[in-house]
Amino acid sequence: MATTGILSPRAWFTAAALALTLAHGAHAQVQGPESVADVAAPLLDAVVNISTSQTVKSSRGAVPTPQLPEGSPFQDFFDEFFNQDGGDGGAPRRVQSLGSGFVIDPSGLIVTNYHVIEDADEITANFADGRKLTAKLIGRDEKTDIALLQVQSDAPLKSVGFGDSDRIRVGDWVMAIGNPFGLGGTLTVGIVSARNRNINSGPYDDFIQTDAAINRGNSGGPLFNMRGEVIGINTAIISPTGGSIGIGFAVPAKIATNVISQLREFGETRRGWIGVRIQEVTDDVAKGLGLESARGALIAGVDESGPAAAGGIKPGDVIVSVDGETIERMSQLPRLVASLPVGKSVPVIVLRDGKEESLTITLGLLKEPGQAAASPAKEPDDKTAATDEGADKEGTEPPPADAPQVVITGPLGLGLADLSPELRSRFGIAAGVSSGVVVTGVQAGSTAEDKRMEPGDVIVELAQQPVTSADDIETRLAALRQEGRTSVQLVVQNKDGHVRWVNLPLSE
Repeated sequence: MATTGILSPRAWFTAAALALTLAHGAHAQVQGPESVADVAAPLLDAVVNISTSQTVKSSRGAVPTPQLPEGSPFQDFFDEFFNQDGGDGGAPRRVQSLGSGFVIDPSGLIVTNYHVIEDADEITANFADGRKLTAKLIGRDEKTDIALLQVQSDAPLKSVGFGDSDRIRVGDWVMAIGNPFGLGGTLTVGIVSARNRNINSGPYDDFIQTDAAINRGNSGGPLFNMRGEVIGINTAIISPTGGSIGIGFAVPAKIATNVISQLREFGETRRGWIGVRIQEVTDDVAKGLGLESARGALIAGVDESGPAAAGGIKPGDVIVSVDGETIERMSQLPRLVASLPVGKSVPVIVLRDGKEESLTITLGLLKEPGQAAASPAKEPDDKTAATDEGADKEGTEPPPADAPQVVITGPLGLGLADLSPELRSRFGIAAGVSSGVVVTGVQAGSTAEDKRMEPGDVIVELAQQPVTSADDIETRLAALRQEGRTSVQLVVQNKDGHVRWVNLPLSE
C-alpha cells in the first residue's frame, strides 16, 4: 500500500518522543558522562601524595653588604651581620615540595615524575587512609621524567594497572587524580585534546594533551581512561598563571611501561641506539630526493662505529620502517629505537635513490647521557649569518684574491670557492671536512639565506653527486636547468662537520 507521507497523530507523537530521546542522549554525550563515581571509587586509594624534603643553603644574594667609607668604625659591625654564616650564604634550611604518584604493584612499587623527587633527601608517600610510608628511589629517567619508588607495607597495597595508550582517541573522556596545590586526593574529568604532542622537553616527547584540570601538585599522578586503566602520567601544563587553563600533558603509558620495566629490572634505562643523525623530511626535501611524499627520517650523518653503519645505512637514506613499524615523522625514530631491546636485530626499510631497500641492524646500547637513540641533525642558529667589514652590500663575502670563485645570483644567491687551506683557516672549517666547495657568501633575501646557509658552510654533494670545485657546481646547475629541473638538493656540512640536506630552487 502506498504511503502519503502524512503521519497519524499516534505516529507523530511516537516520532516526536523518539526525537526528544535522541536529542537528550546527544546532549548528555556533549555534556560528558553522567557520573564517573563508580569507575573512580576503586582507584582513589591507589593514588598517593608524594612529599619530599631537602636541605639547601640559603643565600642573601639580594642583600649585598653595604659599602662604607674606608676606615669607617661601622665596617666590622656590617661585616659580622651580613656574613654571620661565614660568608657562604645563609644557614642551611629545609625545603619541602609536593607531587603525586600511584601504586602499580601491591608490594609497594610507586610511579611518579622524576622532577617531583629530584635532589630529595627524604621521600614520603601519603596514602588516602592517612598512612605515611618512607619511599626509596629504585630508579629514574630524566629524559621521560619518570621515577620508580618502593615503600614497605605490612599489608598489600591497592594498585592500578596500565592500559593501551595507543587506543585512546582525541575526544575520549579521561580522569586525572592527584594532589593539586597540596589539597590531597582530587579527581578531575576532561577529554583527550590531542595526541603526539612535542613540547620540546626531551628527545622522546610524545605527550597526550588533555583539558582535565591539572595543576601544580598533580605531577606524577595518573591519567585514567573510562575503564579505570592508566593511559598516561600527568607531567606538565602550559599556564601563564601556574593554574590550569585546560592544557595539560601526560606521558603515554606505552612509553612509561617500557621505562618502568627497565627501572624495575636494572635500576636504570637501557635504550637502543643505532648511531645516526637525522633530519625532517620536508616537502622540498622530499621533492629534491624524488620522493612521492614527505615521510620518514632523513639520514644526515652516520657514526662510522655505530650499528647503522655496520648495517649498511648511508647518508641520504630515508628510514621509513623499523621493526615493522612505519616511520611517518622524524620524531618517531628516536622513540622507537630507544624502546627496542639492546642487541635485537631489527629489519629496517630505507628509501635510497627513490627505491626501497631492506636492511638489518643490530641495536647497540645508548651510552652518552646527552645523546638520543637517533640524534637530530644540528641546525644553524637563527642569528649565525656571518658578516665582516669586508662583506659587500649583497651579503657575499669575497674569499682571498687568489682563490677561484663563482658567484651564483638569482634564487641560489651563493658565493662559492674551492676548499683551500686559506679558506679552511679563515672560516675555522674542521679537519674532518675533507672535500667540497666553500660557501663564501650568501645573498641577502635569497632562498639560501632563508634556509640558513652561511659563509663557512661546505657543499659536498649536489643532486646526489660529489662536488669538488666551484666551476663543477656551476656546470652541473646549468645541466640541471636544461633538463627542466626546478630545484636541486645539496648536502651541506657546517664548519664543525655536521651534515644536513638543503633544497634550493633553480629558477625564479
